[in-house]
Amino acid sequence: MRHVEVLAGEDGDISVHDHIERRRCEVLTEGPVELRDVDTEEFIYPVDTAVAFSGRRISLPYDVYTAVRNADAETLVRLQIFDEHEFENGTFFVEIDGAMKLYIRVEGPVTVSAKPKERVIELEDVGEIRVGARSYHERPATTITTTDDPVDLMRAVSHFSSALKTTTPDRSYPSLRGHPPELELGDRLEVPATVDPPDTGVRIEIPPSVESIFSIAPLAYYLGAEVVPGIEPRIVADGFNCPLESTGIEFEQSVARALKQVFFLDCVTRSANSQSPPLHERTALAEDVSVPFGELFEASPGRRLSAYFEVPYESIEPHLPRWKLTAHVKPEAVNASVLPFLVDDLAVVRTPKNNTVTASDVEGAAVDAYMRSDGGIPADSRSEGTSRPVVEPGATDSIEQAWVGEETPIGASKAMIEAYRNRVTREAREGDIDLVLVCNDDEMNEELDSVEGTYGSREEIPFDVTTYRRLTPDRLALVLESDIDFVHYVGHIDESGFECEGGTLDAASISNVGVDSFFLNACSSYDQGVELIRKGAIGGVVTLNDVINSGALRVGRTMAGLLNCGFPLRPALNIAGDQSIVGSQYIVVGDGNVDIAHAEGFVPDLVDLRELDDDDGTYEVSISTYPTGHASVGSIYHPAVGTRDRCFLVGNRDIRFEISREQVKQTLGMTVQPVRVDGELTWSDQVDYDAS
Repeated sequence: MRHVEVLAGEDGDISVHDHIERRRCEVLTEGPVELRDVDTEEFIYPVDTAVAFSGRRISLPYDVYTAVRNADAETLVRLQIFDEHEFENGTFFVEIDGAMKLYIRVEGPVTVSAKPKERVIELEDVGEIRVGARSYHERPATTITTTDDPVDLMRAVSHFSSALKTTTPDRSYPSLRGHPPELELGDRLEVPATVDPPDTGVRIEIPPSVESIFSIAPLAYYLGAEVVPGIEPRIVADGFNCPLESTGIEFEQSVARALKQVFFLDCVTRSANSQSPPLHERTALAEDVSVPFGELFEASPGRRLSAYFEVPYESIEPHLPRWKLTAHVKPEAVNASVLPFLVDDLAVVRTPKNNTVTASDVEGAAVDAYMRSDGGIPADSRSEGTSRPVVEPGATDSIEQAWVGEETPIGASKAMIEAYRNRVTREAREGDIDLVLVCNDDEMNEELDSVEGTYGSREEIPFDVTTYRRLTPDRLALVLESDIDFVHYVGHIDESGFECEGGTLDAASISNVGVDSFFLNACSSYDQGVELIRKGAIGGVVTLNDVINSGALRVGRTMAGLLNCGFPLRPALNIAGDQSIVGSQYIVVGDGNVDIAHAEGFVPDLVDLRELDDDDGTYEVSISTYPTGHASVGSIYHPAVGTRDRCFLVGNRDIRFEISREQVKQTLGMTVQPVRVDGELTWSDQVDYDAS
């Protein structure tokens, strides 16, 4: 089976399948077509597979970023909604950012238009249309073995940058940052001959300690730097010398600032390239600093770094997008194996000391809040709690947080090496996205009934949703062992496992879990969720202790809606958890990048809507964007409303417009997405725009 496959249906429509990432794109034609394979080298950018067929008109039923490039890869136009552009003779490539990267190759004359929920490519006459597709899936190319000796670990980390596809500022695009090699502990350092880091001339000198190496790993990868022992931490290149703070938290903050500064200014520099979209951050930054960004793209690494670090960090800080992830990693050599996956996310890495509390403390806080707000005792909580030592990582300004260590975190996901390895070894499989809903307690049917119509409600994504109630241990085990994309479980879990009809199922008794991801909306589901990860799952949402039924119902409904809209587990839980007093009882275990569907516009977003005090029916629209595993830091966001001449970095803190009521209705009415109206979370199809 091909990883990426293009198939023609009986009605003439074409489906592009990514069998590993479980993604599908639909390309609509005017009638039956006959596909034939063509050379992937005939496209301006790499594609995994390519086909050709004869036709005159095709369309894609999505609102996605669309650009038209010529044969030299120069951008001719980036389409906004309601745009229509005609192109005369020549070879043109229509670039589509959707569930997969698509390039449509056609010969002019051709017209390309962007309509609501549709992109149309129309030739003047019947001609050859070529479709190339590339998966966003990335996996480590090989494995490096290292000892726990810090010098060996430095050498291993120095080879992470072998995965970079460029050392120009274009490395700030996620698609040009490959996945670093995996890392395993062994008896000696072994680096495969195929692992060849770039010769940038950049080196980072740090004291040979596990703490320093863990923190420096993402920066070393991004810079293509060699990590070497040194007395005082610093970055060195071509006569350039940038000292880093020397100890503790100050060192980690200094490294994080350096990573953000170089990365952000790379994004600005790449935007000076004529092929890049006009970037809002570049225009905003130009008001505060004067840097010849146009000259820096082709400059040497030392020259570019020197120019970057001449800019005071305080000048760029207001313009920085929110960082995707801060990872708190216990500074123990055994945790080194998680580094390549954190580096792939370009995470900020901290090496904290424990801040231990107990899960019962957190439960008590949630119960107190419930009693203060409702004036009653939560008699309907889902099970008896347990007391478990946990840690509470320090606050950060990142969108997401993760903890790596044996402890149970509060306010952060528990990252597990088993989850990452399960993800990269995921095998391709055909068919629709399989979702299973399970309710093992009739008193909790309300939650299942409420989410049953939410999952799979998007017409453009083929879901197969199956509901089970009151499963026996054997039947539930069969579900968890099956090749299923996602399981939403509602019921009771205690120390012995899942409460089932006629008995209990302990996840430890399952030999191999086939489910990719899950949501265990039951009390004290943490241990069972961790066991599911160890047995083969990739990521899931669990509870640390007791959860009140009313709060759990709200979290369950919100999670279902967000996951259906394309939010990954971590950001979905961050938003859903804010909707209930029991939100602090939920955490993600495993890989928080897991999602069950792609966002309709490539990047999931949350709209804040506020009607202004005027007589014109004007609204202030603020948009929060959320990086994903594929659209990570450095990705571009094109708002569907408010601007026609600029785009933003994903995570931008200030995507804000004032638009009319009709524009709001027209834009938000195109799809179902999360909306906060005056701070209250709802969905775009439930907003009464004419209420006022």
